[in-house]
Amino acid sequence: MTDRSSALAALAHRLHSLKPRRDVELAPYTTFRIGGPADLFCEPATANDLALAVSAARELQVPYFVLGLGANVLIGDKGFRGIVIRNAAHHERWSHDGTLWVESGAVMRDLISESVHRGWSGLEHFVGIPSTVGGAIWQNLHFLSPAPDRERTVFISEVFESCEILGAEGDRRTVDADYVNFGYDDTVFHHRDDIVLAVTFALTPGDPDVMFRVMQENLSWRGARHPWLEINPSAGSIFKKIEGVGAGRLIDQCGMKGFRVGDAQISHIHANIVVNLGHATAREVRELIATAQTRVEDKFGHRLEPEIGFIGEF
Repeated sequence: MTDRSSALAALAHRLHSLKPRRDVELAPYTTFRIGGPADLFCEPATANDLALAVSAARELQVPYFVLGLGANVLIGDKGFRGIVIRNAAHHERWSHDGTLWVESGAVMRDLISESVHRGWSGLEHFVGIPSTVGGAIWQNLHFLSPAPDRERTVFISEVFESCEILGAEGDRRTVDADYVNFGYDDTVFHHRDDIVLAVTFALTPGDPDVMFRVMQENLSWRGARHPWLEINPSAGSIFKKIEGVGAGRLIDQCGMKGFRVGDAQISHIHANIVVNLGHATAREVRELIATAQTRVEDKFGHRLEPEIGFIGEF
């Protein structure tokens, strides 16, 4: 038995209570519907189990990746050598003053629905964006509100109070916004191996009718500008924002809307989104990304930088 096999066997034994599975195809767990098998796969349903899985993988030196809803990632066709920990920790506590404590695997869509039902405002702006709570914090989830009376970018950091993390050094502690260091598409979690276990939000009283209007406007705006995941799976925006220019605009000006490699295609609706027409591979997506980078750089001198994560073996 190889060292890797031994470590995986030891990890599976350590995590037996989480019912880890071998050789699980990852494509169904991503919004792109692309990705090969993980050597080991588990779905912790509590923050404590999430911490257990990550700590055990670190101790046994098994490579790990914590997966949420699988947006903003491209997983390689050969899969992931190690353990994929799909975060399903979703417990929540609502307080009478609008404080919400929630585990990081909770799905934003569900939280938004519940918060509007309870009359608490702050999360409704992010309707229609596929994300767990942990992913929302990791990326500083944001949305450009389209209505004239509130035309500005709204960030999840605006309702963030604190979060509990499993630190890179193995300690569990609660940190505030100063530690998280929210930026545009960026936080400290891009640069440190910390894991968000639970988040506390500070919401404010709101009129459900107004919140429903905000949600309908935002969904309408997104629906007209983004391909629907249910029809055309994607990972969201492929390239980072270029201030004052727009990555999608540059790709569009290169005449690449609709350009495809195999079943990977640059969307006809949004040139910064690659869609899976049915059986796209990670290799095809990578080739399409490289082609867009080359054409944009040759024509405009801008080097497009991917904002999605490339996970596993390609």
